[in-house]
Amino acid sequence: MTNGGGYQQSGRRGKLIVLAGPSGVGKGAIVARLLAALPDLELSISATTRGPRPREDEGRHYHFVDRGKFDEMVEAGGFLEWADIFGERYGTPRKPIDRALAEGRDVLVEIDVQGARQVKAAEPRAFMVFITPPSLQELERRLRTRGSETDQQIRGRLAKASDELAAEPEFDVTVVNDDLEVAAREVVEIVDALRRRTINGGHTRVKERKH
Repeated sequence: MTNGGGYQQSGRRGKLIVLAGPSGVGKGAIVARLLAALPDLELSISATTRGPRPREDEGRHYHFVDRGKFDEMVEAGGFLEWADIFGERYGTPRKPIDRALAEGRDVLVEIDVQGARQVKAAEPRAFMVFITPPSLQELERRLRTRGSETDQQIRGRLAKASDELAAEPEFDVTVVNDDLEVAAREVVEIVDALRRRTINGGHTRVKERKH
């Protein structure tokens, strides 16, 4: 183990941790809190052909590339996974992840369900965390509050979310995001347990809270 509380060990292969769930479920907010709590965890930065949203920065949230550059990376086998989602392409660059894992660093990938399946196929040892909303109605409210998409786009995301929620059993653990701070704390505890090798295999749903 490194000095300062890190988890890198000589000869240890890093862990690939996949955090997935429907669009609008709060993955980005949970990831921000996870990285703040575990700063030595390395976040994979995806490439996308869509333009940046407000407060999104190049190289921090995404690598924003044009369609031609994206296609070149696909042809070169440069993605661990990639997909066409609502008319835009998203992909997880392979080289930075392979390098980090080989060097013993743990890597976090934030992704949708379709991409998570591809990552798991490419990296069977990946640990899969599923973030689910308390209901589709609450997910719709969050998407509309975000204000970055048209009504038609929101309806498309909700239809896709219905299918994605059925994928829950494919994941190692599920966290219900009905309270962001509590859900983020649960994810931090899960990742910490994984890195300390105290978490069991098989799907687990974190007990839902009563209010």
